[in-house]
Amino acid sequence: MAECGASGSGSSGDSLDKSITLPPDEIFRNLENAKRFAIDIGGSLTKLAYYSTVQHKVARVRSFDHSGKDTEQDHEPPYEISVQEEVTARLHFVKFENTYIEACLDFIKDHLVNTETKVIQATGGGAYKFKDLIEEKLQLKVDKEDVMTCLIKGCNFVLKNIPHEAFVYQKDSDPEFRFQTNHPNIFPYLLVNIGSGVSIVKVETEDRFEWIGGSSIGGGTFWGLGALLTKTKKFDELLHLASRGQHANVDMLVQDVYGGAHQTLGLSGNLIASSFGKSATADREFSREDMAKSLLHMISNDIGQLACLYARLHCLDRVYFGGFFIRGHPVTMRTITYSINFFSKGEVQALFLRHEGYLGAIGAFLKGAEQDNPNQYSWGENYAGSSGLMSSSPELCPTQRARSGTFDLLEMDRLERPLVNLPLLLDPSSYVPDTVDLTDDALARKYWLTCFEEALDGVVKRAVASQPGSVDAAERAEKFRQKYWNKLQTLRHQPFAYGTLTVRSLLDTREHCLNEFNFPDPYSKVKQQDNGVALKCFQRVIRSLDALGWEERQLALVKGLLAGNVFDWGAKAVSDVLESDPQFGFEEAKKKLQDNSGVDVILGVFPFVRELLSRGTEVILACNSGPALNDVTYSESLIVAERIAAMDPVVHSALREERLLLMQTGSSSPCLDLSRLDKGLAVLVRERGADLVVIEGMGRAVHTNYHAALRCESLKLAVIKNSWLAERLGGRLFSVIFKYEVPAE
Repeated sequence: MAECGASGSGSSGDSLDKSITLPPDEIFRNLENAKRFAIDIGGSLTKLAYYSTVQHKVARVRSFDHSGKDTEQDHEPPYEISVQEEVTARLHFVKFENTYIEACLDFIKDHLVNTETKVIQATGGGAYKFKDLIEEKLQLKVDKEDVMTCLIKGCNFVLKNIPHEAFVYQKDSDPEFRFQTNHPNIFPYLLVNIGSGVSIVKVETEDRFEWIGGSSIGGGTFWGLGALLTKTKKFDELLHLASRGQHANVDMLVQDVYGGAHQTLGLSGNLIASSFGKSATADREFSREDMAKSLLHMISNDIGQLACLYARLHCLDRVYFGGFFIRGHPVTMRTITYSINFFSKGEVQALFLRHEGYLGAIGAFLKGAEQDNPNQYSWGENYAGSSGLMSSSPELCPTQRARSGTFDLLEMDRLERPLVNLPLLLDPSSYVPDTVDLTDDALARKYWLTCFEEALDGVVKRAVASQPGSVDAAERAEKFRQKYWNKLQTLRHQPFAYGTLTVRSLLDTREHCLNEFNFPDPYSKVKQQDNGVALKCFQRVIRSLDALGWEERQLALVKGLLAGNVFDWGAKAVSDVLESDPQFGFEEAKKKLQDNSGVDVILGVFPFVRELLSRGTEVILACNSGPALNDVTYSESLIVAERIAAMDPVVHSALREERLLLMQTGSSSPCLDLSRLDKGLAVLVRERGADLVVIEGMGRAVHTNYHAALRCESLKLAVIKNSWLAERLGGRLFSVIFKYEVPAE
């Protein structure tokens, strides 16, 4: 959240008197490269969407050109690294109160350099009210879009691209949000949009949806009747009153009607028999809080029962609720959840969306960008530029209900390649990548947040060292430190801010913040040096392995695979050893084992791959698409494989005959989400009929996928390089995970 100061006086209609100072790099980021706009204006909030091109640095590797040389020099690294500029696409969404709309439009006009279009897509009731103002300020023609179409397009987009978008609300849990794993097929579902009234829409495919019902009793009813009953005109204030009220003082309950006989009817005595039933016979005045609570229950229960009936009628078990009546208010979510559970006997689930407020703006933007076909790409939330979900419980944090002057941000980056499920997942709909849910596990959460805080100095040091020729590297690294530290503090207080909190999401947030300040690969120099040393040792390791008998060789190969896995600069226990003893090597690592980059891949993975190739097995070797810690990347693996092939005939012939194929995973994380894999890799896995999956490394095989069930045989192996995790799993530091699994018949 970024605070914005406003001066001037008057109502929202007097917005000419409003002025606002917005740091361009914090709110309307990258506005100078904005290409296309859309806007969704509701009764009180404006949501602005725009597309921009973002220039950032990427680390590229390529083989040295040895033409004209007899031999390469012994001291020469295996490849050269260059930092280049790359242009990627980003979607920006900014949410603010309508009070600030004129000041924001002025700011955009002043900082806008160019756009590819002269039209702005607009949706929401305010698109009509503010049409002239928008056209005057931005000199863009307003093209109004259908509200419901935009909402559904937006809903489809977030459900497909943000893994922990949907959540259920659980009243007595801490935290109160329980995020759901996205189903691989998001259709069909019911969307219940609660604005002034209620619209109920059945969504069957990307382009096929049908309005199937609704009600005139919705958010406007709550607001209007609430204003008459309590003399309170503000919607948020009404909800705050309701959160402090006791509805039983106003409502007639089942026990009030039947006394003790309600038990013979199988009914709870606390059920509401008649909303406001006691007000007809009571002589006393009722408090504003109690009346607001009774009204909220009455309307929420009515909407919940209506949604439940439509869901059952159309055989749907997923119901998403949205609209200004929801807006993240816990009291509303709680009553709707209770109502749905009660009337469906738990068979229908009330689901809410983390980015519900942006659906209309996202949909309007997609409508305007149809010629670019944005749905053909995969997108990912950029944690460095997004505000995250904030708890809005009036009981827990009253200041967060005061939204005035604050701006919510969401940024989505276009990924280079489309992402899909691994075809070998046993049940994609129940697959959960992460082993430990830090949102639920308070002890684990405290440990890992502290762990990442303590590692921050080392990451900053490594980032600066990776760019020795840069005059501003130290300054950018300090900005990275501050931003990531602030994110960690947010997650201490709001662990659900970006969905389910996991070690993977903490690592991803760190990578996003590093990229934000142009540190694309802080470990590139370390990997280059490690790979050079490991390549020189490769033939000696192979000769030693070939001299062993079959059984001894298998054990040595596995030990080598695990020994290589010890070299992980991301693990504190390992970095401490490597910093204190630079001579710590491959043989020492093998001795560390209880009976990542160069050493891991070249001396660990490639000998293992070579053994599989020697027995006639085809191998797909998948590496990260982008850098993360000192994990080898796909582009680095191509050069390493080329160098190894020049030394080894087995690898050489396998590459030539396409029995060894190098692919990218689509990931830029030390962890691995098998539901978001590079489409090219997934297609190849299916075409080649892969029947064994080997997942190697602590991030890929322990932090994630430890419990992953596949339809084929799998081998998960790693060295536990974290003492807390080792203890949690019942082992010791540098214990081995070697988990071979055969699918059930």
